[in-house]
Amino acid sequence: MNRFTHSLACAAFLAVIPIAAAQSQKPPSPSQPAPQVPTIDGGIGPCSLLLTVLTQEGKPVLAADVKVHIAYGFGGFHKLDLEAYTNADGKLKFTGLPSRVHQPPLTFEASKDDRAGIATYDPAAECDAHHDLPLDRQKSAQ
Repeated sequence: MNRFTHSLACAAFLAVIPIAAAQSQKPPSPSQPAPQVPTIDGGIGPCSLLLTVLTQEGKPVLAADVKVHIAYGFGGFHKLDLEAYTNADGKLKFTGLPSRVHQPPLTFEASKDDRAGIATYDPAAECDAHHDLPLDRQKSAQ
């Protein structure tokens, strides 16, 4: 093995060490902070809404699907649909929402398995808000 080949082999070995060390880290402990709140940016305004999706018993809902349809601008000509999922604490943040929407309030629809719920939000009345969104069990059609 010549000097150049030996240097390349050492460099390749050293490059692998940090990756292996990162993969062997311990899982987070309960004393660590809560998971980061997923954030979806509409990019069309200054307002934001932090939602906490809960069961009727008050427990957070992981991976609840939350959707909103936004019509904004003159006559509601512009439209934007946003969709995201909650974290382990049932939280999800929508940012970049317009301060005025066509036919307020906005309706945020959440669902998970056999549960669904709705929260309304009027950015003209409260630009930066935090709302709870409880999910109810849906009756099955028979």
